[in-house]
Amino acid sequence: MAQKIIIDTDPGQDDAVAILVALASEELDVIGITAVAGNVPLSLTEVNARKICELVKRPDIRVFAGCDRPMRRPLVTAENVHGKTGLDGPRLPPPTMTLQSLHAVDFIVQSLLEHDAQSLTLCALGPLTNIAQAMDQEPRIIPRIQQIILMGGANFERGNVTPAAEFNIYVDPHAADIVFSSGASVTVMPLDVTHQALTSPERIQAFRTIGNRAGSVVADWASFFERFDTAKYGMEGAPLHDPCVIAYLLEPSLFAGKQVNVEIETESNLTMGFTVVDWWNVTKRKANAMFINKVDAPRYFDLITQHVAKL
Repeated sequence: MAQKIIIDTDPGQDDAVAILVALASEELDVIGITAVAGNVPLSLTEVNARKICELVKRPDIRVFAGCDRPMRRPLVTAENVHGKTGLDGPRLPPPTMTLQSLHAVDFIVQSLLEHDAQSLTLCALGPLTNIAQAMDQEPRIIPRIQQIILMGGANFERGNVTPAAEFNIYVDPHAADIVFSSGASVTVMPLDVTHQALTSPERIQAFRTIGNRAGSVVADWASFFERFDTAKYGMEGAPLHDPCVIAYLLEPSLFAGKQVNVEIETESNLTMGFTVVDWWNVTKRKANAMFINKVDAPRYFDLITQHVAKL
């Protein structure tokens, strides 16, 4: 039986690739996509989520708009990385599929209460506002979550939006604090692992030579956002962050990490959003997350390419 998932997202080119891989997989059943403000404002992320579904002729996927701002802070966005629309690069037509009327937070709560306990996984590709608000609104959902797999944070790689903080956690550190403190099963795909999953001319060309519309668009997306990271980090390619979440569900043997304690800094102006990862267990605090720090990049890109080829 396919694993039921909700994808919580702020697309984002790399979010888009993650969504495409999930939709291509027979092992995953995407019961809904919940949009949150992050890479760009909510008015664009919910549109982008619907564009992605229509790109691969999946208007049956329900898309829900969620929180338009972090819990306690002004919204920080990343148009400098993803472009004004969040999906700059290939131009996709405006979506015609309907945005669901239910709020994303209500959909998350309703879904977890209606499905069997421990049968639904939350795949978080952006700031954790929707998931934290759902936990606050209805704490009964927390033990019913099978697992939360999220892209966010960093340890040895430190930050990409401040010297201390990774973007998704920095945008809403208070939401991240709620999620990490919840007691739910959490697996983290931090910069430590995503910075090992770099695009290259050969990997981008592999998408393009698939020969379908999705492959061409993925290649164009990768080419677009690659320019920012190669200039910033001096890397030969760009990290393909968010598909790590979906790839972990499909093929966990691609990854390695360990159970650690993760705390989120919510007070300091200097280190706001810092993921305090007790990698060496110096605090003796209880482990609350599986923190991934290694990926087999060639196999990772093979998996993504093979799934995009199915679309």
